Amino acid sequence: MGDQTKLKPLEPTPSVEHIKEFRSGDLNDLCDATDAAIEGGGGFGWIEPPARDVLERYWQGVLAMPKRELFVARLDNVICGTCQLLKPPVNNEVQSFAMQLTTNFVTPWARGHGLAKMLVIAAEKYASSEGFEVINLDIRETLVKAKDLYESMGYIRVGEHPHYAKVDGKILKGYYYCKIIN
Repeated sequence: MGDQTKLKPLEPTPSVEHIKEFRSGDLNDLCDATDAAIEGGGGFGWIEPPARDVLERYWQGVLAMPKRELFVARLDNVICGTCQLLKPPVNNEVQSFAMQLTTNFVTPWARGHGLAKMLVIAAEKYASSEGFEVINLDIRETLVKAKDLYESMGYIRVGEHPHYAKVDGKILKGYYYCKIIN
């Protein structure tokens, strides 16, 4: 018997970035990740995955909107999650200090690598660098891991909505959170 070398599996490489345009393959990866997240019960508002052209137009629209900032999570350079920050409209001077965090998800196959937390940290750093003082967000009660993540990161639950969402005919509560970042 010769000397056999055992190959050690490579560790996956997680990363997060703020994007302004899609690279080759990004839109396809993003739609695949969105479909998987929706099917896994964590799709931001969709219960069933929409048609592919609807998803493509949605994500292209996100990048086209000047009041939205898109952050993507990658695992081995494949997009597997997102979050967005929404800037307040110009006519809302009284809330011009706050951004809304939304559409935060990591597709089921990429969970367990800290990407959800990395997305939130990247969004917070961006919001802070832009002079915003507060991040607000809301989630439905069934997203227990998201609730736990936000609370572990210093988000304070400031309210509850008893009729926030309807999934499979069941009314769900929603929770509202905020975090002072500056």
